[in-house]
Order: sequence, then C-alpha cells, then structure tokens
Amino acid sequence: MKLINLGSQGLRVPAIGLGCMGMSDFYGASSETQNLSVLDRAVDIGCTFWDTADMYGPFTNEILLSKALKGRRDQIILATKFGVSRGEDGSWQGIKGSADYVKACCEASLKRLNTDYIDLYYQHRLDPNTPIEETVGAMAELVKEGKVRYIGLSEADSETIARAHEIHPISALQTEYSLWSRDVEEEILPTIQRLDIGFVAYSPLGRGFLSGAIRSRSDLQPGDWRLENPRFTEAAIAKNIQLADAVAEMAKEMEATAAQVALAWLMSRGTSIATIPGTRRIERLEENWASQNISLQAEHLNRLEALINQGVAGNRY
Repeated sequence: MKLINLGSQGLRVPAIGLGCMGMSDFYGASSETQNLSVLDRAVDIGCTFWDTADMYGPFTNEILLSKALKGRRDQIILATKFGVSRGEDGSWQGIKGSADYVKACCEASLKRLNTDYIDLYYQHRLDPNTPIEETVGAMAELVKEGKVRYIGLSEADSETIARAHEIHPISALQTEYSLWSRDVEEEILPTIQRLDIGFVAYSPLGRGFLSGAIRSRSDLQPGDWRLENPRFTEAAIAKNIQLADAVAEMAKEMEATAAQVALAWLMSRGTSIATIPGTRRIERLEENWASQNISLQAEHLNRLEALINQGVAGNRY
C-alpha cells in the first residue's frame, strides 16, 4: 500500500481512497446493502481514506458511512465537507461559509456520522459573500476544540488558498484532476507545492468515462447527473471516446485495465497526490486499489501526453 503525506501537518493517507458521492443521489439508484459491502471490503484491503459531504443525498451519505464506521472508527481517515447548502427535500440553497454556518454544519455532520471528530474537514465551495479568513477562522476553532483534525479546501483558486493558509495550515486541496481535466497544472499545483499542501484528486476516472464503461448516453441511468454534463453530450462523447480508447489500448498492452492506467497516470504526477475514485461494486474497488501496482514508463507517459494535447470536448461543468 502506498501512503501519501498530505501537507506538512502529519496527515497521512492511502494513495487510493474511496469517494462515496456515488453512493447517494447523483448517479441513479443504488443499494445500501451493496454500498455497505463495498465499504466493508475497503477496510479489508486497506482503502481507509473515505470522502463524503453533507450535501450528498442530501445528508444520507454521511448516515450511510456512520453504519460502516461502527466499531472501526479508528481505522478510517474520514473526510467530509460543508458549504454547498441543500434542504431536506434536495433543493439547492446556495454556497455558504459564514462562521456560524461552518460550526452548525460540523455539529450536524458529527451527529450524522456518529463520531466525535472529523479527520479532514473541507470547505466544499468558496462562498463569494464571506471572506475566506472568516470561514477558515471558524474551521481553525473546530481544530482547537478537537472536533476536526485537519482542514482543507475544494476547488479554490491560488490566491484564496494562500490567504487561507495564513489563517490556519491547509492540509489538502481537493479538486478535479484526471487525464481529461488538467486545469490545476498551470497555477494550482505550483501554489500548493510551494505552500506544502497536499492534493486530493476527485473524479480521477473522468466520472467513469476513462474506464471505458460509458460509450453513449444510453449507458447512463435515468437521474444520473452526467446526462446534464457538457462532456456527456452525444457529440462530446463521440470526440472524447478517442482518449478512452487509447487508454484502453495501452491497458491491454500492459495487461491492466483502463481505470488502472488512468489512476497510475495520476499517481505519477507527484508525491503528495491522493485520489478518491468512487464505485458501488467490490470488483471495481479492488481493481482501483490494484492500480498501485501499475508503473507507467516514459514511453507510456509520452503517448498519453500526445493524446491529451489533442483536446477534450465539453467543459467539465
């Protein structure tokens, strides 16, 4: 198992974690029994860095994890988030980051997760109406109270990251990063490397596309939010399938899977980068975990680079 140091504050996590967003309301219907079996298996193999958020469900994803955490809380590095506000009915209520809101969200998450502390607490999205100093100041108070061990940001820009880091050490930035989403390479990665902040890549498989499992819109369930995503129009899929096919071809040569090649590429990008692929299936969990055994040579990296430079169709949101 490969371990990653996220920043200089002492947070150490497996290189491959588990994004639990897909076990809620974004990718169509799912089975709680099946989801819990995946979480159980994750513990068995050492995939103990779990990522959730209060807005997944909403709220039900944290409750799901509370069931899997029972009797094994000390084995899990638990990350959750606040900031994207939703009502009990699933309605969207905006982005919030006031000090009172941060503290209220933390208390609610602790209750739903049935735990006394959160290992890594992220601001999910930046509140344009609240200074980052106020938000991070409230998060720092949670650390002092022992309710949170480390703090992080998600999808923050370089200037905000630096300002936040002055208030309290930021251990991790979570942002989308994969073979087809490389926006972070120009400014974000240099910034966090300079500040000694770790990076957690979400959607490392391009929301499943790089695994080769999605070749048309008909492969997505009704209710799957990807049906509204610009990269999953029929025209975008027709263009982007070239990247997926090339990854699959390389995987065949290496006697690996396309998902493993995509994850191995990410792990080649730096020593402080962890990934959190999501899945509802034990076989995919094990497949993703085994990507730590895949080593991409210079020839593979060069081929992927040339292909990526051809461009990706569609904005990521």
